Amino acid sequence: MSQSQNLRLDLPLLLPDVPDAGDACVARLTERLMGRPGIADAHVVGVDEGKPQLCVHYDPEVISVARLRELVMSAGLEITGKFAHFVGTVATPMHARAAERIANELRKLPGVIEAEVSASGAMRIEYDRREIDLADMHRRLNALGATVGTVGKSTARPEAANDESHADDEHGHDHDHKGSHEGHDHKDHGAGEDGHNHGGPFGEKSELIFAALAGSLLLIGWLCGRNDLLPKWFSTACYVASYFFGGYFTVKEALENLRARRFEIDTLMLVAAGGAAALGEWGEGALLLFLFSLGHSLEQYAMGRAKRAIEALAKLAPETATVRRGTSTEVVGLEQLQVGDVVVVKPNERLPADGVVVVGTSSVNQAPVTGESVPVDKRPVENGKAAIEGFERLPPENRVFAGTINGAGAIEVMVARKSDQSTMARVVKMVTEAEAQRSPTQQFTEKFERIFVPSVLALVGLLMFAGLVVDEPFSATFYRAMAVLVAASPCALAISVPSAVLSGVARAARGGVLVKGGGPLENLGTLTSIAFDKTGTLTEGRPKLTDVAVASGATEEELLSVALAVEEHSDHPLASAIVAGARERLGSAALLQASEVKSITGRGVQAQIGGETAYIGKPVLFTELPDAAMPPDVEEINQRFVNDGRTTMVIRKGGRFLGVLGVMDTPRPGAKQVTESLRKLGIERLIMISGDNQKVADAVAQTVGLTEARGDLMPDQKVEEIKKLRAQHGKVAMVGDGVNDAPAMANATVGIAMGAAGSDVALETADVALMADDLAKLPFAVGLSRSTSRVIKQNLWVSLGVVAVLIPATIFGLNIGTAVIFHEGSTLLVVVNALRLLAYKPE
Repeated sequence: MSQSQNLRLDLPLLLPDVPDAGDACVARLTERLMGRPGIADAHVVGVDEGKPQLCVHYDPEVISVARLRELVMSAGLEITGKFAHFVGTVATPMHARAAERIANELRKLPGVIEAEVSASGAMRIEYDRREIDLADMHRRLNALGATVGTVGKSTARPEAANDESHADDEHGHDHDHKGSHEGHDHKDHGAGEDGHNHGGPFGEKSELIFAALAGSLLLIGWLCGRNDLLPKWFSTACYVASYFFGGYFTVKEALENLRARRFEIDTLMLVAAGGAAALGEWGEGALLLFLFSLGHSLEQYAMGRAKRAIEALAKLAPETATVRRGTSTEVVGLEQLQVGDVVVVKPNERLPADGVVVVGTSSVNQAPVTGESVPVDKRPVENGKAAIEGFERLPPENRVFAGTINGAGAIEVMVARKSDQSTMARVVKMVTEAEAQRSPTQQFTEKFERIFVPSVLALVGLLMFAGLVVDEPFSATFYRAMAVLVAASPCALAISVPSAVLSGVARAARGGVLVKGGGPLENLGTLTSIAFDKTGTLTEGRPKLTDVAVASGATEEELLSVALAVEEHSDHPLASAIVAGARERLGSAALLQASEVKSITGRGVQAQIGGETAYIGKPVLFTELPDAAMPPDVEEINQRFVNDGRTTMVIRKGGRFLGVLGVMDTPRPGAKQVTESLRKLGIERLIMISGDNQKVADAVAQTVGLTEARGDLMPDQKVEEIKKLRAQHGKVAMVGDGVNDAPAMANATVGIAMGAAGSDVALETADVALMADDLAKLPFAVGLSRSTSRVIKQNLWVSLGVVAVLIPATIFGLNIGTAVIFHEGSTLLVVVNALRLLAYKPE
C-alpha cells in the first residue's frame, strides 16, 4: 500500500440518536471503516474543542473520497457543508492523456481534494466549498478546455450551481450534500465545439476528417514521387499539407501540455515528425502524423461508444408524463412530477417515474433497470399513500421503476420519487462516477508512464551521441533517435486500461449490474472466494412447510387440520408457513375450528379443538408439560428432521401425539445452477455465513452446492469471519441484501448487494449492485469481470510487448515508417479488444 493520506470530515455527530462522540454508534462507524480495504485508521478528533471530526487515514489508490462518503452515509451520518462534489459529463469524449491532464490540473486547484476525468467525458470532483465554489470551478474548467453545461447542478435544487446560500436547507443542517449528491444532470450538455480541444470546422468528426485528408495527401505525394508523375516539389508540397492536417490537433494538445509544464506523448511525436522533416524524410514524418492522428480519432470514437452506452440509460425514461388531475389528465414534463402524483401509463409505454401501481394490472419489462429477461406481473396496492412511504419494502409485484416498459395492460402509478431521485437516475449518476474512477492497474500504468517517459527522453538524448562511438553521420544518428522516440511512446499503454474499464462498466450497467469503478471490476475478476448471506440471498427469505410426518394412530389429514385450525390465529412467520402449506395439501377438506388460542412464549401455541386441548410447539415444550413426554417414534421423526436442517413443530391433541411438521427457508430456484456456474468461472470457495444454527446452514449449503457453511453467527461475528477469509485467501466478495449485511459487505474486498433497484441503502453500500433480486445475475457479473481482467492483461502485454520489441529494433536500424505502423497498430488493437466487452454475452 502506498503512503496513506489523512482526511478530516466534519460530521454532525450530535444527532438525536447519537448524544456524543463517545456513543457506541460512533465506535461502530469507525470499526466499520477500519475494516475496509484501503483504510489504515479511522478515529474521532476535536472532541475537547467541541468540534468533533472523523479523521480517516486512507490510501487514495485503493478507496476514493466518494466511496468514503457512501460508507459514512450508509451508517446513518451526514457530512456537513464543508465538502461537496459534483459529477458531470463533457459532450465530446477526449483522449485518455487529455483526460489525465485535465484531472491533474484540477487536483492542483486550492480546495480540490480529488478529481477524476474519464476519456469518455465523465468528470467527478471532490472539493472544499469554503475554498472554491462552483462558479469558480466552471471558470477553471473553461480555461482547461473542458466546458461542461451544468456540471454538478442538482435538478432538485437548480440554485445550487450558482448560490452557496442555500446551505440551510429544509433539514436545518449546513450542508449541500443532498443537493449535490443525489441529483445530477447527466444529459448531454452540449459543450459546443469550443468546449473541447477536438472541436473544429466539422464538429466532433473534425479530427477523423483531418486524418483522412492527411492520409489522402500522403498517398498522392507517395504515388507521384514513386512514379515521377509530377515534379518532386509537388510530392513535398503534398507531404507538407499532410503535416498540417495530421498534426493540427496534435499540436493543439502538445501546446496545452507544455503550458501545463507536461512533456507527453503528443510532444514526443511532434519532435519525431520535426526531426524527420529536418532530415528531408517528409514522407515518413507525414506517415507518422497521419497514423498518430488516425489513432487519436479512433480512440475518441471508442470512448464515444462507451459514453453512448451510458447515455442510452439516461434516455430510457420518457420526457413527459400523463398526470391524472381529478377526472381529467394533463401532460407534464418529468421535472414537474411530485411525490404522490398519479400518472397514467398506456400499454407499451415507458414508465416515467418510480412508483406503486394503484389501478390496473399488467406485466412490465424491467430489463432496462434490472436486466431481468422475463416481464414481471404487477398489481395494485390498496393504499397508495402508505405504500410510497415504505417504497423500498414493497414486494416486486407492486413497485415499478422509471424507464421500464409497460405491457398490454393500462395502469395508473402513484409517484414515489421525483425524476432526479429515481433508481434509473441514481444508476446513471453512479455509473458516471464509476467511469471517472481509476482502477488499480490504471494507477500502475500512470505511475509507469511517469517513470518511463523521462527514461525514454534520457535514452534518446544518449543516442544523439552515438556518433562518438559508431562511425556514422549525425543525420543517421539523429534519425535513429527519432525512430526510438516513436517506438517508445506508450500510446497503447495509456488507452489500454481505461478503454477496457469503461467498456466493462457500460456493459454491466446494460445488463442490470451496477459496478462502481475499475477497482471492484478488477477485484471481482481476480478473486476466488465468495461469501453469501443465507436468508434472502441463497434462500427465498420466506419459510415453507416442507415435511409432514404422522405418528402411529394418526392421519395426515387430522394432523394438518389441527395445525391449520390453531396456527391461522397467529401472525408468526412459521405459523404463516404452516397455514399456507396445510391449505395447499388439504385442498377442499372440511376445516376444524379452534378456540381459546393462547401463545406460550418462546415455546408454541395452545388451543381448544372439539373439547380437547391441542398443543403446537417446539420439542422442548413437551419436556416442560406434565405427562407429555414424546413417544419414541415421534422423537425419532423430530430428530431426523432436525438433522436435515428443518425447524420442527410437534402437534399433540388431547392425550395423542399426531406427528411432526418440518419448516425450512427454501433455497432460491436456480441457486444450485448459480453455484455451478461460479465454479466453472474459477470461484474455488463458496462460503455461507448465517445466523441460523449450524445444522440448518449445513443443510442449505449442501442443497445449493456450497463448499462451506458457517452458522450461529451474530452480525459482528459475520464481520470477523469476512476478515478471516480475507486473511486466508487475500480477496473475498460478500453477497447480501445491502441492509442487514452492510458491515460484512463493507469489510469484504467487494461487497455485492442483491435487489438494489429501489433500495438507497443497497445502492450506497455495495461495490457491485445486482439491480434485480435475482441470484442468476451473479455469474454474469463475475464472468464479465473475469473477461475484463483478461482484456486488461492482454492489452498490457500487447502495449508493453510492442514497445519492448520496437525500442531495440529501431536502435538497430528499423525505420520510422515501420515503427509507427506497429506503434499505432498496437494502439488500435487494444482499443478494438476493449470494445469487445460491450458485446459480452455470458456463456
